[in-house]
Amino acid sequence: MTDAEKLKMVKAMTGETDEDTLSTYLSIAGNKVCRKAYPFDPAVTAVPDQYAHIQVEVAVYLLNKRGAEGQTAHSENGISRSYEDGDVPPTLGHCSLCRRDGRLSA
Repeated sequence: MTDAEKLKMVKAMTGETDEDTLSTYLSIAGNKVCRKAYPFDPAVTAVPDQYAHIQVEVAVYLLNKRGAEGQTAHSENGISRSYEDGDVPPTLGHCSLCRRDGRLSA
């Protein structure tokens, strides 16, 4: 998946139109995916294509969470919010399933 395709997907999913903002969040998400998939190889800085969709999901999560970073609970007009922690939750994008060799763990 090309960077332009990733930008287009994140833009469609979030409604954000500023490409600098989108690129920044995709970069942050890419770093998180690489560190999770290859924790002992800091030389890997490009997201392998099999993890491109995870990078997009993480970028969307981070963009949607803007303004509420670190929120642990919130209730207003019948809407309740809470977050697992200050970072990307382990259940998002199957990042917790990535192994160093590029395969998904069982």
